[in-house]
Amino acid sequence: MKWVVVAFVFFALFIGTLVVISVRQDISLVSKNYYQDELRHSEKMTKQVNAAELSEQPQITFETNSVKVMYPLLSSFESGQLIIQRPSDARLDHQFEIQSGAGDTQVFELKVWERGLYRVSLTWSMEGKEYYFEKLMVL
Repeated sequence: MKWVVVAFVFFALFIGTLVVISVRQDISLVSKNYYQDELRHSEKMTKQVNAAELSEQPQITFETNSVKVMYPLLSSFESGQLIIQRPSDARLDHQFEIQSGAGDTQVFELKVWERGLYRVSLTWSMEGKEYYFEKLMVL
């Protein structure tokens, strides 16, 4: 009987420890507006099709502590945005505005980064059309 009580107490402590650990765990979503973003999924797919129809795709590369975007038509962008997301840690997400007319290569500094998987997406408008290009990269 004594061992049953001791086993029950240890089991209760074990479950309590698991609850405390799980409550303290940081859970990052890919986007804070995840549900609204998913509702606009068809718009995103149209932008991806537009980008796929281009004769040349943008080139995005990681360097030591920066991201380089190279594209011959970069200077003709009406507007553009580069979003770098770390799916496992939202604190490492970055967002940059593409400067129109600044040449065919732009470099953006990453102030905080760690090695791992990143989702890099480039959204832009050019000649009245919207485009979306996405790339998974391991740094």
